[in-house]
Amino acid sequence: MIRIDAGRTAAYCDGKSRRSFLQVGVAGMATTGLGEILRAKEFSTQRGMPRKDTAVILLWLDGGPGHMDMYDMKPLAPAEYRGIWSPIPTIVPGMEITELFPLQAKIADKFSIVRSLHHNTGDHFTGGHWMLTGRGAGVSGANNAGKYPYFGSIATKVLGPRQAGMPANVAIPYAMSIGLRPGYFGGNYLGPQDDPFQTDGDPNSPNFSVQNISLANSLTIDRLENRRAMLTQLDQVRRSADRSKTVEAMNRFDQMAYELVTGERARKAFDLGSESPELRDRYGRHTWGQSTLLARRLVEAGATFVTCHFGGWDHHWDLKAGMENYLPIVDRAVSALFSDLAERGLSERVLVVLCGEFSRTPRMNDGGNGGAPMSMGTPGRDHWGNAMFCLMGGGGVQGGRIVGSTNRLGEVPQDRPLRPGDIHHTIYHVLGVDPTVHFLDHSGRPVPAIDHGEVIRELI
Repeated sequence: MIRIDAGRTAAYCDGKSRRSFLQVGVAGMATTGLGEILRAKEFSTQRGMPRKDTAVILLWLDGGPGHMDMYDMKPLAPAEYRGIWSPIPTIVPGMEITELFPLQAKIADKFSIVRSLHHNTGDHFTGGHWMLTGRGAGVSGANNAGKYPYFGSIATKVLGPRQAGMPANVAIPYAMSIGLRPGYFGGNYLGPQDDPFQTDGDPNSPNFSVQNISLANSLTIDRLENRRAMLTQLDQVRRSADRSKTVEAMNRFDQMAYELVTGERARKAFDLGSESPELRDRYGRHTWGQSTLLARRLVEAGATFVTCHFGGWDHHWDLKAGMENYLPIVDRAVSALFSDLAERGLSERVLVVLCGEFSRTPRMNDGGNGGAPMSMGTPGRDHWGNAMFCLMGGGGVQGGRIVGSTNRLGEVPQDRPLRPGDIHHTIYHVLGVDPTVHFLDHSGRPVPAIDHGEVIRELI
């Protein structure tokens, strides 16, 4: 286990600043029993779930992106609701998105939009816990500790990497939710070994490199082999006495860590410099664009679940400046990713998901944040979990579809209301994970991966 002080994160609107720590433990084992892990790996197959070679890229918009300004615009609503920008048509008849997404408009047949997602909380922490673990009770700004595992951690515990020598669960540049690291991306009672592998650094930097996938300066391959041989000899007695699946699982995890450090697959996958300048330009020469390109490289090489962190969406004021800065960056990255996956024949293998912890109020505020109008800045939108969006495409999920709708003011679902569990069911279906797979929590109680919802049938 490596523990690195990551300094202080930027404060969110709750006014708190949180000191966080990066924890990496590829081969370390913690809370969950190893025999339980092996049973879980076979559980989905025994339940009739087909073995697949699919992967997921989650583009996480940390802070809460507003549905009314992106994928669920209301041009006929009063001005204080419909906002600043106009919708534009896409290549899919009847599907409109913001005028700040012209590139996505050209490839809208590759993704679908869920417009009726909701969890009905405006608390950053409750909303983040809902979206990333499928549960929200007991978590809030006053009690923000994670209670359940990240749904990606459960999936990768069951599946492992799609190719040996690759980390199964990766976060670029880090796993962070609402200023907490790894926050609700953590394995929680599964153990820290199921936290995402965090790249750190800026993928857009000319000197970008990933720690923990190369040997320390004082350690050669020969010395590492000698250490493994010594540990094997010391373990002979235990292995002879215990032929259980626990020992077998330990062997598998040791082998995974060894392959990650000594193999070429991971190092090549993390090498963004091998991509052409033209392709890097298509994604955008900024942290978000290059993080997205790196995510594509990782799933292509055999990672199962990759998350890209796009932070800064808490626009209580100065919404216009914030969105006109962020949305073109997201547009370029999302458009390039779907196009690149298609060109490489990966569209049916890789599911792309774009969402955040909640949305923003349908009615814009006056920029005062409780004070005089415009005292904090130009108008913005506040917290809203009663109506949200989620973009999904690839991996067998149909494109060019709108699922659900909101009422005329964008306040609540009008048709086909969906919850976070429905999103998670659909993702598990793509990956081939049985949603009833369960692990023991800290009290020893078996907890299913998902406790509500079903696969979104319109997308499959």
